[in-house]
Amino acid sequence: MTGAIEAAVGDLAAWLTGAAGDPVPVGPPRDDPDGGLTVWPLELRPARQTAASGGAREPYRFVVRLLVSGGGPAALPALDRVLAAATAAGQPEVVLAAGDPALWRALGVPPRPALLLDVPARIDRPAPSAPPVRQPLRLRQLDMRTLDGRVVGPERQPLAAMRVELVGTAQATETDAAGRFRLVGVPHDPDAPDRPVRIRLIGRGRTHTAELHPADGDHVVVCAPD
Repeated sequence: MTGAIEAAVGDLAAWLTGAAGDPVPVGPPRDDPDGGLTVWPLELRPARQTAASGGAREPYRFVVRLLVSGGGPAALPALDRVLAAATAAGQPEVVLAAGDPALWRALGVPPRPALLLDVPARIDRPAPSAPPVRQPLRLRQLDMRTLDGRVVGPERQPLAAMRVELVGTAQATETDAAGRFRLVGVPHDPDAPDRPVRIRLIGRGRTHTAELHPADGDHVVVCAPD
């Protein structure tokens, strides 16, 4: 399977062969007395990403920057033909900035005329497929019930003005002067009647979480100090 980088380099090498009139192999710059050109990928550069509509995913886009060069004066006519073809067609994008001496030192060859060509590349990202539904859709209506309880301290003294929240919902209330509270509209699953109800208590500078079991007749929550 050919990757995005390999495909971009291969396509440019084929285009260069047609533009230069001679084969242009993929490889680092070399001292060729015959003056042939080579093309070599130097770096990957980011490209502007686009947003998709709906559930589709746009491809990931980037740019492959390649160095086109040749050894000796004999390479100049081929390089000239490549530059003329690129500017006439408007692509690939030409960058005239390949004269950095550090680049040639890193490649181990003397400085020479060269072109940098930017080639767009992309990686397709198909949207993940949803697993098929193999069972018939089942709709259940949950019953609603009322949950009563009391909030007390370690010595069983009632705690008033404590906020009582039903975790996972917007249901909330406060305890009265006797520490009592009532939560209305608590979901009740008939298939799991003993599933505990989780509440959150907020007040007096601390937060306390508790689980209440529906089978218990009198729900008493003790808020002990930390």
